Amino acid sequence: MNQLDALRQYTTVVADTGDFKQLGAFRPQDATTNPSLILKAVQKPEYQPLLAQTVQQFRDRPLDEVMDRLLVAFGREILSLIPGRVSTEVDARLSFDTAATVARAQRLIALYQAEGLPTERVLIKIAATWEGIQAAAELERQGIHTNLTLLFSFAQAVACGQAKVQLISPFVGRIYDWYKKNAGAAWDEAARSGVNDPGVQSVTQIYQHYKRFGIATEVMGASFRNVGQIIALAGCDLLTIAPELLAQLAASDAPLTPALSAGAAQRLDLQPVSYDEAGFRYALNEDAMATEKLAEGIRAFAADALKLEKLMQAL
Repeated sequence: MNQLDALRQYTTVVADTGDFKQLGAFRPQDATTNPSLILKAVQKPEYQPLLAQTVQQFRDRPLDEVMDRLLVAFGREILSLIPGRVSTEVDARLSFDTAATVARAQRLIALYQAEGLPTERVLIKIAATWEGIQAAAELERQGIHTNLTLLFSFAQAVACGQAKVQLISPFVGRIYDWYKKNAGAAWDEAARSGVNDPGVQSVTQIYQHYKRFGIATEVMGASFRNVGQIIALAGCDLLTIAPELLAQLAASDAPLTPALSAGAAQRLDLQPVSYDEAGFRYALNEDAMATEKLAEGIRAFAADALKLEKLMQAL
């Protein structure tokens, strides 16, 4: 049994890609996308017809609607290849606007429904700002399930659990990147790998908190830099993995055992935690890494959305 098949015994494997033609080789349950992945995909020759067709068909519509229709076109193709759910992201430029995020999510779901795809097969991705988390809480009350992304801190995860969101995507690799960059020459790769990796430690803390206190929100580790990070989180509810790392797992037959266990987490002596808005904002502010990576992530996704819009306008 290769490591990918072994991982599937303990964790739902999700593909992190806009390149849906790669999905068949790895048989993921779910798939996630984001503006950066879609931008990367549409620059490949095999996806340019889908971009051109969408722009041509809806040229008379507002640009933000054409963008949503392109995201749904990719989501539709992905859903034809996987048995589970696809995550589609709300424009990152709305990350601090609760009402606009709710409206955009509702439109994405309506577009999926118009394609004959049921709501339960779609997760709406929203940045885990305070405003985004409140938007997700409202959408969940409406029966629209959400995936809270750009999540770097325990405070963000606690607030998402309180909001009863369907799923969170804590970013392992970007946390690792921050600590490695800050340490500079003092960084010891071997000493900070596996269970000592700061990104792995963050997801582990969140997973243990959720399982200890019966929080139903699913934990999906994301943004991996190496296979070691994935192996150290085997047993997590879900892991969303780029095709290159899926291929590495499929090519290895080294042993893989679960690192996380709901049963073990339920026996831990942990204290309950909750936040109101002021407490959340202060806790996030106290976490320099999370504050910087959240802002950086929103900027990067917004920049790629702009690039995607320019590509559409050029057609």
